[in-house]
Amino acid sequence: MKSSLSILMITTYLADARLVSRDNATTYSPASLQANNTRYALLDNDWGSTGFIPYLLALGAGMKVLGLASDTANTWVDQTTLHGLAILERGNLSCIPLVRGETYPLIQTYERFQLWQQLWGSLDWQGVFAPQNLTAQSLGADPTGNDPSQISRSAFIEGYPNISALEGYSAAQFMVEQVHKYPGQVSIYSAGSLTNIATAIRLDSTFAGTAKQLVIMGGFVDLNLYQLQSPQAQDIGSDINFLIDPEAAHIAVTAPFPSITIAGNVANQQYLSQSMLDRITSHDNAYARLMMDYDISLPLWDETAAAVMAFPDLVTDEVKAYMDVNTAFDCPDLGRTHLWSKEFAPSHTREVNYVLSINQSAFFERVEQVLVDPPLCP
Repeated sequence: MKSSLSILMITTYLADARLVSRDNATTYSPASLQANNTRYALLDNDWGSTGFIPYLLALGAGMKVLGLASDTANTWVDQTTLHGLAILERGNLSCIPLVRGETYPLIQTYERFQLWQQLWGSLDWQGVFAPQNLTAQSLGADPTGNDPSQISRSAFIEGYPNISALEGYSAAQFMVEQVHKYPGQVSIYSAGSLTNIATAIRLDSTFAGTAKQLVIMGGFVDLNLYQLQSPQAQDIGSDINFLIDPEAAHIAVTAPFPSITIAGNVANQQYLSQSMLDRITSHDNAYARLMMDYDISLPLWDETAAAVMAFPDLVTDEVKAYMDVNTAFDCPDLGRTHLWSKEFAPSHTREVNYVLSINQSAFFERVEQVLVDPPLCP
């Protein structure tokens, strides 16, 4: 039986959100778009010490990065905010503003997440909701557990930032403002939890429709059998970004963006080779040096989705599907993606572009290029 508390909280949240939505805001038609052909990007992520490749790919494709947003997913938002600022500063890209995102998921909590694991099995990687481990933090791990105010300075291999997040905005407010400033031209990228994007959707009823597209890293399907192979396989198939905030993922993938692209299983297939890493780290620039700490045992999740946004011609195969994310607490599929063809889809779902494959050689060429010769602030 679905938790009555969860139902009450979801209902209350959505009702409250409707009170602040801008129902009378202008909706934009193609004729009202600005004359310039600039492609704009807003990148939302749980930034880490080596998380710079997504925005380098956007810049390398000639996109104007309007800003970064931080979120809670792998660790708490205060830590991801500081990481985002630090890597921008380290690469002389502090011209790009960063806005702090929401601290908490819409409903999910540390206690609720732990209870769900007791009921339906534990995860190899629990993200921010792993139990606090002070020993790991002292050795360089980002903070986890039930205290969002934790900051682990030992995790900042890139250096602690001297710059600050943009003041006067939440991430959701900044996204809404920028989308209306450049209607029909802003690509929104998400590679962490979707809390900020869901909040923006509920804050402004025209936000989604005024953006150009939403590109999401996540949405893994049909990986349960694969997860039996090893703890790492269990991690790779867990879709932790959606599980941290399933309700936000549901809101985002059913919102009326002109286009939604999902880089799910395809992102699990891209790995950085040791030979390529050696070539990159032989160069003398700040980002190439930080790549010495890149974990090549894990897929290029965030980078794949960013490349699909920045260089859409990389996509060699995709399928049109209708999609939703499970928000039922009382089952093992919380946070899981489900896909339908149009004739069998629930009425509340909408079409998404589910990427099946990309041009791998071209993808790795572009990754290497932006790391060997990273863009700078003008």
